[in-house]
Amino acid sequence: QVQFVESGGGLVQPGGSLRLSCAASGFTFGLYSMSWYRQAPGKERELVATIASGSTNYADSVKGRYIISRDNAKNTVYLQMNSLKAEDTAVYYCNRRPGHQGVWGQGTQGTVSS
Repeated sequence: QVQFVESGGGLVQPGGSLRLSCAASGFTFGLYSMSWYRQAPGKERELVATIASGSTNYADSVKGRYIISRDNAKNTVYLQMNSLKAEDTAVYYCNRRPGHQGVWGQGTQGTVSS
């Protein structure tokens, strides 16, 4: 079955960095675009970044600070987050595009605080 396991979150000071990983299984990883989303307390889940074959796209709020990448041999997608701000605090999720029957992973918490 389709599964996503996110990891790499933690507590970091403003201006710091985190690198998130998402291990995917249950489908042919290389055939799908992959995205990272985040959900802050009291807010809707939002799309942060997407990677397709040879192209990437970012939300305006993270452009120039975040980098999405993937390793098709490891069925893993990454999110390098730099110059972090308090407003980046959220639970981060990955998913394929299109999604599969509403399946999501447990997410990984990233907290930016001094």
